[in-house]
Amino acid sequence: MEINQEAENILKKFSEQLDQIPDLEETQYLVDNLNRMREDVSKNSDYEKILRNAHVDKNGSVISEKGKWTK
Repeated sequence: MEINQEAENILKKFSEQLDQIPDLEETQYLVDNLNRMREDVSKNSDYEKILRNAHVDKNGSVISEKGKWTK
């Protein structure tokens, strides 16, 4: 019963706060750049630079930690 009373008090206070919000007219923006896409351009990657800090075994394979979310 106490929870119901607290919930009613919260809703009453919330409703009172909503009544204090002024009524405003809607604002509409006309934007002409909808669905604008950029050109898909590949960049040259320097794999040596990428692998510089990676742990690599004797076969050249990257050693990484197994994801903790996997079983």
